[in-house]
Amino acid sequence: MRLATIALLMGLPLMNALTRTACSQEDQNMDSYHKPSDAELKKKLTSLEYAVTQRCETEPPFHNKYWDNHAPGIYVDIVSGEPLFSSLDKYDSGTGWPSFTQPLVPQNIIEKKDLTLGMVRTEVLSKDAGSHLGHVFPDGPGPSGLRYCMNSASLRFIPLADMEKEGYGKYLPAFEKAGLWPITAKTNSKKDSLETVDLAGGCFWGMQEILRKIPGVVRTEVGYEGGHTPNATYEEVHTGNTGHAETVRVVFNPHKLSFSELLGYFFRMHDPTTPNQQGNDVGTQYRSAIFYHSEKQREIAEKVKKEVEESHEWPHKLTTEIAPAGPFWKAEDYHQDYLVKHPHGYTCHFLRAPVKDYPQFKSPE
Repeated sequence: MRLATIALLMGLPLMNALTRTACSQEDQNMDSYHKPSDAELKKKLTSLEYAVTQRCETEPPFHNKYWDNHAPGIYVDIVSGEPLFSSLDKYDSGTGWPSFTQPLVPQNIIEKKDLTLGMVRTEVLSKDAGSHLGHVFPDGPGPSGLRYCMNSASLRFIPLADMEKEGYGKYLPAFEKAGLWPITAKTNSKKDSLETVDLAGGCFWGMQEILRKIPGVVRTEVGYEGGHTPNATYEEVHTGNTGHAETVRVVFNPHKLSFSELLGYFFRMHDPTTPNQQGNDVGTQYRSAIFYHSEKQREIAEKVKKEVEESHEWPHKLTTEIAPAGPFWKAEDYHQDYLVKHPHGYTCHFLRAPVKDYPQFKSPE
C-alpha cells in the first residue's frame, strides 16, 4: 500500500517520514500521576518517543518497533508504565502500526474527539501520564469492531516471561487461559505453539486480504501448490497447465484461533461449490482446496466440510479438495499483500454472514 494511503488509514496527512498530527489541546489532569519533568523526559525518552508522546507526532508506518511483533506479552505506556494493551488482542491491520481490538485495561486510556486536520477522529491517550498513543477507528474485526491504531514509540513491550517480575502478574490469567502460561519448553517454542495450513479458494489476492486480518492469524504469504511443475511461477501457473492452485499459506496461533474456526472463515470467503472457478476467474488454479499439514488437520477439515455441506448454506455440493500439503512455491514479491499495496485492486472475495446452527461454520466473532 502506498504511504499516502497508509497514512489515511490512520487519519493522517502525508508530510514526511515523521508525520505531525495535532492532538487534543486540552490540558491533562496529572493529579494521579507524578509525571517527570520535561527535562527528565528528554533524558529518559528517545527523540522519537518524546516527539510522539509529548508533541503528538506520528512515527512512520512499517518502520517501528512493534507493528510486526507477534511475541506474547503486554504493552505499557513508555512514560508511566500503565498497562494498555495485550498481544492477545493484537492483529495485523495492514497499516504498518501496532493495532489492537481493545485495550487491556479500559480505565487506563482516555478517548477524546479530535477535530484537527479537517477530519473527525478519536484520539487515544494514557490516563495518568497523558501520553499521546494514537487513534481508534470503527473499522476493526469482531467482536468490538474497533481498531486501536497505536504508535510503537508510545509503548514498551513486556514479554510474557517478564510480566510477573516487572509487576504485571495480575494479567497472567488471560495468557494461562490461552494456553501460553506457565511457560514450558513447548509454549516457549514459537515453532511448537503455531500451526500452518495452506488454503486455496480463487485469486490469492482477495484470500490473503481477508485471512491476514483474522485475529489469531500470525502471518500469511501467497504461492502455488498442488501442481507438478517445480519452482512454479505466475507466468506458468496462470496458463492452467501446471496443476497448481493459487494458495495462501496461513500461520496461526491455535490458542487464539482454532483450526475449525479458521475453516469457518475459509468456507465463508469463497464459493466452494464452483469447480475451478471463483467469480470471473476460471481455471484449475482457482479451485477450492485445503492442503493440510497434519493428520489432525485432515480429520478436522473433513468434519468441517461435511458440516458446511449439511448446513445447506450452499445450494450445490462442495468441490473443496482436501489433500496433504506438498511443495509450496512462494509467489513473486509483487503478489505478496497485493491489496495492502493496492487497496482498490481487483478482488472477488468477501466474508459472508456466519451460519447460526452450525458452529464450525460460524465465525468466532
